[in-house]
Amino acid sequence: MDFHPAPGADPLALIARHFAAMPPVAALQLRVDGFDGDALRLHAPLAAHVNDKGCAFGGSLGSLMTLAAWGVLTLRLHAAGITADVFVADTQVQYRAPLFADLHAQARLADGADWDGFLARLRERGRAGIALEASVRLPDGGIAAAAQLRYVAIANG
Repeated sequence: MDFHPAPGADPLALIARHFAAMPPVAALQLRVDGFDGDALRLHAPLAAHVNDKGCAFGGSLGSLMTLAAWGVLTLRLHAAGITADVFVADTQVQYRAPLFADLHAQARLADGADWDGFLARLRERGRAGIALEASVRLPDGGIAAAAQLRYVAIANG
């Protein structure tokens, strides 16, 4: 299922439907919490992700950060008027502390990522890569997990 919304469509609602249409993602019971043009926020209930220690499963933290990064890049491309398929190319995750609460992930372009250069390469070559960063926060604001990700977009048409 590709994410290629029609002009005028609500991109957040479409992202939510896109996630719900993929069985492994639907099982995460995630909810799109918002997008401010810079960062995408996702939420998932701890009850659906609890491990044998009573805290959030590490694989769930990684999955939520990966989906948040995919979503933020997809939304930014949509806002730029570009239709492209977005793929994760590389991910490095650091698990810093156990999370005993609901999962709240956020993703954005990495510090120093060149958005304008990324768009220029995508338009010129039909594909381009860019660095993103994501995290899942603890209730006190600390970081339960953080990820540095590289995504590739391949233009359609």
